[in-house]
Amino acid sequence: MNYESLRLTDWLPTTKKEMKMRGWDYVDVILFSGDAYIDHPAFGAAVIGRLLEKEGLRVAIVPQPNWRDDLRDFKKLGIPRLFFAISAGAMDSMMNRYTANKRLRSNDAYTADERPDMRPDRTTIVYANILKDLYPDVPIVIGGIEASLRRITHYDYWDDRLHKTILADSGADLLIYGMGEQPLKQLVKEIKNGKRINEIYDIPQTAFLVPKNSVPRNLFTEEMRLFSHEECLHNKQKQAQNFRVVEEQSNRLRAARLLQDVDDKTLVVNPPFLPMTEKEIDASFDLPYTRLPHPKYRGKHIPAYEMIKFSVNLHRGCFGGCAFCTISAHQGKFIASRSKQSILNEVKKITEMPDFKGYISDLGGPSANMYRMRGKDSALCEKCKKPSCIFPEICFNLNTDHSALLEIYHAVNNVAGVKKAFISSGIRYDMLLHKSNNEQTDRATKNYIEELITRHVSGRLKVAPEHTSDNVLQIMRKPSFDQFIQFKKIFDSINQKHHLNQQLIPYFISSHPGCTLLDMAELAATIKNLKLKPEQVQDFTPSPMTLATEIYYTGYHPYTLEPIYTARTKKEKNAQHRFFFWHQPSNKPVIISELKRIQRPDMIKKIYPKG
Repeated sequence: MNYESLRLTDWLPTTKKEMKMRGWDYVDVILFSGDAYIDHPAFGAAVIGRLLEKEGLRVAIVPQPNWRDDLRDFKKLGIPRLFFAISAGAMDSMMNRYTANKRLRSNDAYTADERPDMRPDRTTIVYANILKDLYPDVPIVIGGIEASLRRITHYDYWDDRLHKTILADSGADLLIYGMGEQPLKQLVKEIKNGKRINEIYDIPQTAFLVPKNSVPRNLFTEEMRLFSHEECLHNKQKQAQNFRVVEEQSNRLRAARLLQDVDDKTLVVNPPFLPMTEKEIDASFDLPYTRLPHPKYRGKHIPAYEMIKFSVNLHRGCFGGCAFCTISAHQGKFIASRSKQSILNEVKKITEMPDFKGYISDLGGPSANMYRMRGKDSALCEKCKKPSCIFPEICFNLNTDHSALLEIYHAVNNVAGVKKAFISSGIRYDMLLHKSNNEQTDRATKNYIEELITRHVSGRLKVAPEHTSDNVLQIMRKPSFDQFIQFKKIFDSINQKHHLNQQLIPYFISSHPGCTLLDMAELAATIKNLKLKPEQVQDFTPSPMTLATEIYYTGYHPYTLEPIYTARTKKEKNAQHRFFFWHQPSNKPVIISELKRIQRPDMIKKIYPKG
């Protein structure tokens, strides 16, 4: 598709004028978004808007409203017939706006021309409070990753303290967590049956506040009560214990309802829906997206869109369970995969875009090589509450067959107009090294490695060992660095065999809970011996609702309640980060000084053997 072949009414309306072009004098739902409006299945506001449209509702989107003037953007479309919906965007607004050092970022990838001033801090709360003040009687439904990861008492890195559920600070009537299609469809159904939002208590994957003496009857199989917000404020161990319960329940197929007292109310968090079926996830990706930013942004640069416009998402969910990652908390660990036909339909649409040059930038997902993977015996998965299917080792019940993924690659390669399809999403190399005791599965894995490296790498393959220390990797829930070395040998061998000149690009993190200065020194010595000069590095930033963040805040591991060291001060964090760049002359004297301070002259010799 392109702008020339479309009309303005092919997008959801964003103004009164666009409503009139459709012949509308009212809308059912007005969706406020912290991101620019990009009508593409990779952007949540578009997905939710199109889904509500398919349910027969009139939907309008107000992208990035101005919250600092006379609030005309919040008034311009009037009052919706049913409710306001709010999403802060594709990222938590604080992660979007600030660096690990709590400095304001100079650009915003989800905004036209990267303007950094188009959304407020804590976007969901700001938008909701404005709407509550203007229209106190209109229900507000919040969702998206910001609301999802702040649904219970959570640590906020930027304030350096615990925050209540975002429902308390926003005043919203209902919170939808995770990927919102299933709960939203049921919500619409209940509203059509005459129910009011504040009377709907039984939709899975929703949360709401009620008076302490008015907790509705539990219609789910189990119920668990968390320590109250106030108890967590005064006892960090209780906050750590809460996290374990929340994470385990988030990773069950059939979870318990959770209750948590806060102030004079009780937070009710209903368990998630079962993973989407192929038919359900196809229906979401097959909605009539234009796949383009709204025409108001025509001629402007939106980096997040440019990055994905020629890419295809094959599945949702990730069973890696990494300690620092929010994906499983938001999407869940169970994989929901699209059908081959749905994927090919999207590839065909991409080939028809006027600026497509024949290269699909990514056939991926949260982790690129988990497509169609699930438990061999679903009855065992019903009993499981582990956050990872592949740590500390790959589950004997997990089907790691890459055959279906290879079939997708082959089918995409054969689509007219496609010259090459790259894999840019992260690859789990621990699954590629796994021996399954199934000859067919192991043969498919071997074929996958060969095809991935020879046909789907755009010169650089990104992988994420994250660290070299076994102790740190254990806390991260990542495999031993030995596996990276093993995979690198395979990568180099295949490149040599096929006369290719490709690079393996590893990601690393400093200052992760459990990581000491000595661990960073050993990382520097290890990557030096491997002749690696890392490019993809980051300093750990605590984001709500991850294991690593809970350790950072509480000082305890939620599963053992043992104390864990974490670098917290700017000085400690900078000292760790510097070891990534041991080869820069300006860092050498500082690194040597730090190693002398911790009395490890042996590490100086390993990193700088010439003195």
